[in-house]
Amino acid sequence: MNQSNTYVPSRLPLDQAVALKAEIELFHAEYCAALDGGDVERWPDFFVADAVYRVTARENAELDLPVGLVYAEGRDMMHDRAVAISRTQMFAPRYLLHIVSGVRVIDADGAGRITSHASFLLMQTLVEGPTTVHLAGVYQDVFTREDGTLRLKRRDVIYDTNILANDLVYPV
Repeated sequence: MNQSNTYVPSRLPLDQAVALKAEIELFHAEYCAALDGGDVERWPDFFVADAVYRVTARENAELDLPVGLVYAEGRDMMHDRAVAISRTQMFAPRYLLHIVSGVRVIDADGAGRITSHASFLLMQTLVEGPTTVHLAGVYQDVFTREDGTLRLKRRDVIYDTNILANDLVYPV
């Protein structure tokens, strides 16, 4: 996986890239709708059982350091995080809005692995405050199919800033 933000050209024929891009964009729409709608406990369902989810700084990604602000191995670990977030709300109420664009399909192999990159913005509105950009960066994803449904095998969320809000608790 490309750990930096350097350009990697698609290795797919145009017709295959277009079809997979449309499918991945639909995936992102559902993923973001679940999170933005507050259904954080549904979040792990977008991953296969042995998936890896990591949120890390661009600097760590470029240096190929495995450390992340958030690191979850497996859907069970993601489920524990989701339940803790949804049932122990120890933070101010807020609305989230994920915006995903620039979806690019990099590769698809014969084993069903699909590699893609996309840019994202996570906007946050505190109930009694202004809307702010909470996080910006890129998704570097590996998808696979499970029972005909596209699911994440790996999601690296690589954020751009060195200064993070101290309330980054929700999945990105």
